[in-house]
Amino acid sequence: MKTSIQAVKGTREFYPEAMEIRQWLYGAIRKASELFGYQEWDGPFLEKIDLYAAKSGEELVKEQAFVFPDRSGELITLRPELTPSLARMVAQKQNELVYPLKWWSFGPFWRYERPQKGRTREFFQWNIDQIGVNSPEADAEMVAICANFLESLSVTSEKVRISINHRKLMEEELIGLGIEKEKHKAIFRLIDRRDKMHGDEWNQFGQEIGLSTQDLENLNRLLADRDLWKKSAELTRIFAALERMGVSDYVRYDPSIIRGLDYYTGIVFEAWDVTGDGRAVLGGGHYDNLVGDVGGDPLPGVGFAMGDVMITLLLQKFGLLPELNVLRNSVLVTVFDESLIGASLEAASRLRNQGINTICYPEAAKLPRQIKYADRMGIKVVIVLGPDEVNAGKVTLKNLSTHTQELVDSADAAASVREFLAEGEGL
Repeated sequence: MKTSIQAVKGTREFYPEAMEIRQWLYGAIRKASELFGYQEWDGPFLEKIDLYAAKSGEELVKEQAFVFPDRSGELITLRPELTPSLARMVAQKQNELVYPLKWWSFGPFWRYERPQKGRTREFFQWNIDQIGVNSPEADAEMVAICANFLESLSVTSEKVRISINHRKLMEEELIGLGIEKEKHKAIFRLIDRRDKMHGDEWNQFGQEIGLSTQDLENLNRLLADRDLWKKSAELTRIFAALERMGVSDYVRYDPSIIRGLDYYTGIVFEAWDVTGDGRAVLGGGHYDNLVGDVGGDPLPGVGFAMGDVMITLLLQKFGLLPELNVLRNSVLVTVFDESLIGASLEAASRLRNQGINTICYPEAAKLPRQIKYADRMGIKVVIVLGPDEVNAGKVTLKNLSTHTQELVDSADAAASVREFLAEGEGL
């Protein structure tokens, strides 16, 4: 028996139907980004691991990044995220750029994680950031972009909510509990893992990082306080701005949202499925030090990232994925026999020259076979060009949606095709 070569574990295979969904999602992301005045950009797929080592967090660098030496021995990684690349590129041309920057991107990323539902090792991700402004209203705009995007896909606030917290507020509260600042980074990791661990396991991890039983009790009380945001002047302004932008139904305060990446310094937020699955759809936050850490002058920024896998699963769950077929507005020109291949090629070219997507069947075959091909591919209009049609300067148009056909002059074929497509709910 032949041994087939399998795809690399955790990678993606986009057959045409899946590719259409990916491209449709890309279009929705583009529209949501441009609606707020953001420009598209991208960075390299390969980066030096040093770019992530300082600020992204130990787990991402040591456990999740695909790291390998290049031929010179330098450690290179397939990019696991984009924000450090953004900071580096901004630092390189810092004095040439116009601020605030409003940039977005959609591209591939790689993380060495255990493949499971909603999580792959290779994924596409929407990244959107605003750099060079340090106001609660700028932070609120980023949250509003999330809400507007969800609303544009008919994902209501009853299905997904955006949970918001603030790292500076949490740091102040931890200090108020008598927990020294040196432990805050470890405590943030502990908080970030709260929904991934059982209670006893979580408490044990807390003890391992040096928290006493009293510390853990105080921390649990802190994480249960849903009115804590009222102590933060920045969060108060953020929630007020979100109210004015008409998206307050989508947002809520949650002190357990902390985000796992080390570079966040202000607001942090995540969009969660609240209908039972309890999965995060996207996440982001405010960062102050990234541009400075990669060699530039310090610049504040705020942004978020959304992977394509989880949002696609979410839309599928709620029945919100569109029925797509890129060929639905295409036409199939049949080939009657070997002697008429040239006539069919010419007819197909005339239609393409008039802006109609046209497939010419690649060989002479029985007409039912060609029509069956069109039907299975979702093509609704078929052109039959037999000896009678050629001699009369005409073509026969078959509408597979309405099961009608019409004999028209070759010169009028394009106009008639457009009418047939409109009847079949195509164009």
